[in-house]
Order: sequence, then C-alpha cells, then structure tokens
Amino acid sequence: MQTKLADFIKYSAEGQEADEILRSCVHCGFCLATCPTYQLLGDELDSPRGRIYLMKQLFEGQPVTEKTQLHLDRCLTCRACETTCPSGVRYGALVDIGRGIIEKQVKRNLQAEVVRYSLRKILPNALLFNTLFKAGQLVRPMLPSNLKKKIPVKLGAAQAWPAARHARAMLVLDGCVQPTLAPNINAACARVLDRLGISLIKAEKAGCCGAVTFHLNAQADGLDYMRRNIDAWWSYVEQQQVEAIVMTASGCGVTVKDYGHLLNHDREYAEKAAKISAMTKDISEVLFAEKDRLQELVKSMINRNQTKLAFHSPCTLQHGMKIRGVVEQILFAAGFDLTSVPNGHLCCGSAGTYSILQPELSQQLLKNKVEALESGQPDQIATANIGCLMHLQNGTDTPVKHWIELIDQWLSA
Repeated sequence: MQTKLADFIKYSAEGQEADEILRSCVHCGFCLATCPTYQLLGDELDSPRGRIYLMKQLFEGQPVTEKTQLHLDRCLTCRACETTCPSGVRYGALVDIGRGIIEKQVKRNLQAEVVRYSLRKILPNALLFNTLFKAGQLVRPMLPSNLKKKIPVKLGAAQAWPAARHARAMLVLDGCVQPTLAPNINAACARVLDRLGISLIKAEKAGCCGAVTFHLNAQADGLDYMRRNIDAWWSYVEQQQVEAIVMTASGCGVTVKDYGHLLNHDREYAEKAAKISAMTKDISEVLFAEKDRLQELVKSMINRNQTKLAFHSPCTLQHGMKIRGVVEQILFAAGFDLTSVPNGHLCCGSAGTYSILQPELSQQLLKNKVEALESGQPDQIATANIGCLMHLQNGTDTPVKHWIELIDQWLSA
C-alpha cells in the first residue's frame, strides 16, 4: 500500500512504524473472513482492511470525524486478522497508533469521557476495584438486570498458597481485577508449579499490566503502569532470583510480552523492558516446557479424569501470543474429554472493556460463542483469561473455570 504521511506524524517514531505497517498491507481481503465485527455488521469499514484505509487517511492528514472514531472503537483488537494475514500485517500495533492520534483530534461527548475516565481509574486500581465491587454486591438486588448479571452473587476464595521452598522460582503477576474476581487462579497455579519443584512468588509493588489504560487511549498512563511493573520485578531479574515471569491471564501476558516494543524508545527502560518481555511466559508455556515431569505426575494418578470439557482459547492467547493447541494438549494429557468448538478462532466479545463500551456487539458475540462452546454438551467450560471467564459465565449456566484450576483440582483429587 502506497503512503504519503502528513508532516505531523511523518518524522515521529510512531509515524515510521505506521508507515512500515501500512506498506506491508496488500489489501487482499483475507482478513474479512476472520473479523468478528465484519461477520456481524457486513460493513467493510468494520473490517481490518476498511479500518486500515481509515487510518491511512488519518495519517495522511485528511479530515476525520466521529464516524472514523466509531469504526476504530468497534474493533475488538482480537487480532484474528493477524493470524490469517499472508503479509504479516501488524494490525494490532497499527490500530493502537491510530486510536491514540484520533483521540486527540476527535472530542468525545461528556458521557463517553466520564465512562472511559472511570474505567481507566477504577479497573487498574485493585484496592479501589475490590472496594467498589463489594459495594456492588451489597446493592445487587436493587440493580437493573443487565447490571445485576455482571456482578456475581458469590466469588470463590483463594486456597492455600505454598511457601517458597524450591531452588527454582518464578514471579507471577497478580493483575488488577483477577485478585477480586477469581483469587484462586494464581493460588492454583502456585500449587501446580510447587508439585513440579518450582516456587511461585509475587512482587508486592507490581500491579495492573497497563493494558486497560493503554487500550482506552490514555497511552502515556498505560506506559507508566508498565514502568512500575518493571521496577517491581527488576531486582528479582537483575539478581537472577527468578527464571521467568508467569502470566495466568492471557490479556496481561500479551501486553507484558509487548513491553519491549512499547517502551523501545524509552532510553531508561528500553533494555529492561526487552528483558522482561523475553522472560514472560504464559502458564501454558511453562507447563508445556515441564511436560516430562507433568507426565510423571499423570502416571501416578490412580483415577483418570472423565470430565467433558469445552476450551475457549482467548484471542490474546491464540492470536496475540500465537499460542495454539498447547493448553488443549495439557488438558488432554490430564484425561479431560475435550469437545469440538466450532469457529474457535472468533472472539467471545469480552475484549477488555469492550463488553462495557460496545454492549450490543459484545452480547451478540457472547451468544454465538456460548452456542459454539455448548454444542458439544460439556460439563464445564475452561478458558485462560479472567475477562473471558467472567464474560462467558454471564452468558451460560455451565460452570466456567480457568484451566489451571481444573488441573490443580485434578492433581489434588
């Protein structure tokens, strides 16, 4: 694709990156077949190719309007288009640049500004989110049905976290909403790794990965969250106290793995960010690397697992981190009976804050995803991201769990 960038962006680092990405697109249209919003709306401007044209106009200095902003807002950033693109177009990086620029050029109405500001301030703050969530549970009976569904009546409690006792150790990111909504996920991860001779530890000053704020177009604030996590982890890394940084939420994982790219122009943090990204592993990658030891544990189990399970692979896992089939292999090895899930590449509609900001589209995607997951009549649904977990549970009575909790339960049986 030929480009002629405007002077306001032409010589900047993000302009040069955008130009490179735009030129890699041959507008073949392969992306249309896997874009969830295009599948629902049938409007090419709600497809990756259409949005690329809109961003090209933006970067070339042509006038943009709320309509351009709307089509970019409707993008889930699921990155399914990247999986199917034969030219390797880095669409996710391009849409981040485009959204950041248009946010400065097109003013939102007051209500939209307030909602986005509130999400940026509440969700990344674990203490504030926990306080408000508990208050929401108290008033839940008085809320409208659409809000009531988003607030679970009861949350699972975290079980015991093994004390650090092994020579091998790894860090884990607690994140922002997961400690409140599903505190047992990281504890279950710690117990599974403890059985494999690995201690899982937390850095107390680490918090939100920065994804929520960054993708709400407050990108400078999002980068500050990333720097804070790097500072919290750096002493462990520098002193070689840990061999990896483990992610149990794939939404966080895809972001932390991208720290090196997002901070590559920061002289103080570029090298550290690259190191952190290189050390970051989804928990599925960790267990797959320990598969021989895991198989020894499997052989020692007397009772085989007979649970019929549907696995939802989050977009951040299969399209963002390009990890496909790994969780399924682990679950199969543990004896779970995995059902077939049609259109497994399509997004469930959670997509960070998308379910709040684009509720109609999100609910359509949720309905389609639940139908696909339940088509094999599973006993349970498993996933790998807290956002997907909560969103899916809002759409089904079938229990939804993080897959590492199911592995932990099985090993503890």
